[in-house]
Amino acid sequence: MQNQRGFTFILVLFIVALMGAGLAITGDIWATTRQREREAELLFAGDAIRLAIAGYYNASPGIVKQYPAQLEHLLKDPRFPDTRRYLRQLYPDPFDKSSGWVEIKAPQGGIMGVASSSNDAPLKRTGFSTADRAFEDRAIRLKEKLRYRDWEFAYIPNQR
Repeated sequence: MQNQRGFTFILVLFIVALMGAGLAITGDIWATTRQREREAELLFAGDAIRLAIAGYYNASPGIVKQYPAQLEHLLKDPRFPDTRRYLRQLYPDPFDKSSGWVEIKAPQGGIMGVASSSNDAPLKRTGFSTADRAFEDRAIRLKEKLRYRDWEFAYIPNQR
């Protein structure tokens, strides 16, 4: 029995090491899954804001079309005496809730779109919807330099 004194200790160390490796793998999988969920949230929110900007732009009274001066105008359009809403809520940027969206200004004034303020590299490179097909082109062009900031959700009339 004298030869087996350290065997239990080594066995316990081996089990702890295996558990640590398993937890590390589980943590990586969870982080990747969470990033994919946030990417889906970003695509949903960005598309919703782009559609709301399109609705605001196309509902402009008169001949001259206008983009909203502020994102809050998508919640209640100040151009009309009655309540007109294009969004129920302003969705936060899923990757950077503190900074909020980067506004894409229109040449004639107003906000024509938004982009995330995150400089993290996206996992998703292909398989975008038709409205977001330009993201695949950017992924090919920018390769390793692609960032969530490059996913711009802008409404450009007559582009579809």
